[in-house]
Amino acid sequence: MADDRSIAVDSAAAPVPGMTGMEHVAFTVPDLEQAVKFFVEVLGCEYFYDIGPFRDDEGTWFRDNLDLDPRAQIPRAALLRCGHGSNFEIFEYDAPDQVRKMPQMSDWGGVHLAFYVQDMDVALADLDRRGIRILGGSKPGMGVEAGDGSTFAHFLSPWGMLLEFVSFPNGKTYMTGRDRILWHPLDPQA
Repeated sequence: MADDRSIAVDSAAAPVPGMTGMEHVAFTVPDLEQAVKFFVEVLGCEYFYDIGPFRDDEGTWFRDNLDLDPRAQIPRAALLRCGHGSNFEIFEYDAPDQVRKMPQMSDWGGVHLAFYVQDMDVALADLDRRGIRILGGSKPGMGVEAGDGSTFAHFLSPWGMLLEFVSFPNGKTYMTGRDRILWHPLDPQA
C-alpha cells in the first residue's frame, strides 16, 4: 500500500531564522465545550484557559489577518496542553461563509491529529467503552513505519474530526542507522 519513495529537498536551504519548533496546532470545532471536555476527559490533555470573544463589526481585521470574511467572529477559544507534545488552540467560529462539515483527509486542508499510546489494545478498548467510533481497528505499521509491535488506528471525535493512535514500542524501520529521528513524545531528546 505505501511505498518508500523519498522527496528531494535542499538540505542546504536557509529556513526562517530562529524557528525552533511547533508551539501549537489550531483547529476549529462546532462546540468548544464539547471539544475541550473530549480532549481533557478522554485523551488526557490539560485545559489552561479560554480566550475571546473576538469580533470586528465594522473593520476588516479578520480579512486582513486571517483571510476570512470580515464579519467572522470567534465567540470563544481555549488553549490546552497535550502531554509532552504540542499545545492545542481550539476555536469556535461564526462566519457568513462558514463550511459546517469536517474536511475528509483527501480534501485540501484535510488533517488528523495523532496521539502516541503505550498499549494500542488498552487504548482502543477504552475508546470502545466510551462509545467512540473506531475506524478499522488496530493495524500493523506499514513501509518505513513498520517495526516490531508498531501499530496505528484511526477514530472519530464526537463531532467527526479524524484522530489517530500510534504505538511503536520497539521503533520504526526508518530509524535504523540514523543519527536523527522524528520527534517522539517518549524521547524529548529525539
